Amino acid sequence: MEEKKSTVKGFFKKILYYLIGFLFVGLLVTFLILNFTYSEGNLSGVLIKFSKEGLSFKTYEGELNMGGIGNVPSTAQSDQIWHFSVNDQAIADTLMQLGGHKVMLHYKQKIKAMPWQGETNYFIDGVKLIKE
Repeated sequence: MEEKKSTVKGFFKKILYYLIGFLFVGLLVTFLILNFTYSEGNLSGVLIKFSKEGLSFKTYEGELNMGGIGNVPSTAQSDQIWHFSVNDQAIADTLMQLGGHKVMLHYKQKIKAMPWQGETNYFIDGVKLIKE
């Protein structure tokens, strides 16, 4: 009877070790996916909106008007609006002052953003005012 108890105990120990291992691997993969930079680059345009928003997680969100197509007079133009998020407080403070100005933003695109990081997958890590 004692041998059967130790066999059952060993079986549950193995299950516990496997669960801990799967949890660790799952957390590691999640961490890598959330921190992997898919692409990065620069975009220029007029900063038309920048605000701190959200219901439970307050994040900095903005919109950049990159211009439009159909630059012929007396025709309809379709503006290209690009949405982005900001994690850095210093960059957010700078962008708060640059509304309506032409700026160049350096961004990093993540595969997936968590709700507390921002609403988009594009995160700004540099800003430069373009003098006209």
